[in-house]
Amino acid sequence: MALATIIGSGPNGLAAAVALARGGYRVRVLEAADTIGGGIRTHENTLPGFRHDVCSAVHPAAMSSPFFRAFGLTERIEWIRPEISFAHPLDGGRAAIAWRDIERTAAGLGPDARAWLTRVRPLSRHIDGVTDFTGNQLLRIPRDPITAVRFATRMLDQGTPLAERAFLGDEAAALMAGVMAHANAPQPSLAGAAAGLLLVALAHSAGGWPYPRGGAQRIADAMVADLEAHGGTVETGVRVSDLGSLDWGDPRRGDVLLLNTSPRLLLTHPDVPARYARAVRAYRYGAAAAKVDFALDGPIPWANPDVRLAPTVHVVGSRAEVWASENAVAAGRVSERPYVLAVQPSVFDDTRAPEGKGVLWAYIHVPNGSDLDPTELIIAQVERFAPGFRDLILAHHAVPASSREAINPAEIGGDISGGVFDIRQAVRRPVVSTTPWRTPMRGVYLASASAPPGPAVNGLAGWHAAQTVLRDAGAPAELGDLFR
Repeated sequence: MALATIIGSGPNGLAAAVALARGGYRVRVLEAADTIGGGIRTHENTLPGFRHDVCSAVHPAAMSSPFFRAFGLTERIEWIRPEISFAHPLDGGRAAIAWRDIERTAAGLGPDARAWLTRVRPLSRHIDGVTDFTGNQLLRIPRDPITAVRFATRMLDQGTPLAERAFLGDEAAALMAGVMAHANAPQPSLAGAAAGLLLVALAHSAGGWPYPRGGAQRIADAMVADLEAHGGTVETGVRVSDLGSLDWGDPRRGDVLLLNTSPRLLLTHPDVPARYARAVRAYRYGAAAAKVDFALDGPIPWANPDVRLAPTVHVVGSRAEVWASENAVAAGRVSERPYVLAVQPSVFDDTRAPEGKGVLWAYIHVPNGSDLDPTELIIAQVERFAPGFRDLILAHHAVPASSREAINPAEIGGDISGGVFDIRQAVRRPVVSTTPWRTPMRGVYLASASAPPGPAVNGLAGWHAAQTVLRDAGAPAELGDLFR
């Protein structure tokens, strides 16, 4: 039985591990941290009983992922599906609310109701076509070309200066800008539009923006349970910094090595070709995340009552403020009123904090490698829309961007996206190829967010890498075959 060694136990590494174990490989996963999960870990890092997600917290992409659908993730763990996918508070107690029900959302957008429906409803109705187009790599013919064309047209509408004329009112403009800022890219931009349109289409789909009861760790635990049931193992506390010194078997007998890491680790392989090494060195890392976890003495007192029911909140204000914040980061600065991506999971998950208490997960975008402590900036922005928030803080734990790489070696300089995600690096990730998961080194594959389709907790980069391994070995490589 051939050996598959996988470095990194994030969602992509575990997806590859599960697929290869089911495909007949003897699988071992090596994880640098003392706990499994990479970006889907959950820790008590403030006070006992307060459980905080280390990186990813809400998982719309997991619901639509072909890999997780085949894996049966919705049946393996309990999910919370809020009626509100995300909220965007505005000054004066106003707020724009993205309900799962798109008609209800549009009804709250006044003069922009029709514009919102026109732009988003065709995508949410054909969400499988959207996820097919965005969940693979771009050098292929989409299975639903009509939806792909619609998606590309909306990208031009929202990712260029045309976006300034798309909506008449503050609410719709802010709601769309806030979701596009997830891309951590200049605004408006085609990359930001692509990420935002996928997320907003998912927000109005049946799955919405769900999250696991008990924290993101539940996803990792479910995958490891399946891996172990098929003979695989996970070793924690094993940091691999040099592939030349790693014993991963013999590629001549079919042994393989998959990296759920930054492509930079490939440079330590003794046989890396010069041309490929140049491409890896040229691969760019982008703006980063600076995060704070808060343990709270109760629910956040948002001025708008609907925001109190939204697990995900974009805390910033108008579209102009969103754009100013993101463009400041692109210019190497941090706005005094930054875009805050916040999640209050304890609104519906009573496992995340002691009774009557709460948790808040929040980060801002900062330049790569920044050592800025974002605590006061985040508190000020939340306090702006929820007066009294500061008085609820029992404890907090801040992680500047400069510290993230020590927690997760794949996050170069605090870049949680696995590299700049712009149009250029959506195709060249990290090289231009119809099979970018395969490297020039025999038996070595890249299975991380630095390979297509890029960032998101969907397991797809890991699945595509595993699928490539299986096909290279002449084995069946269809999801339905592996999970039947």
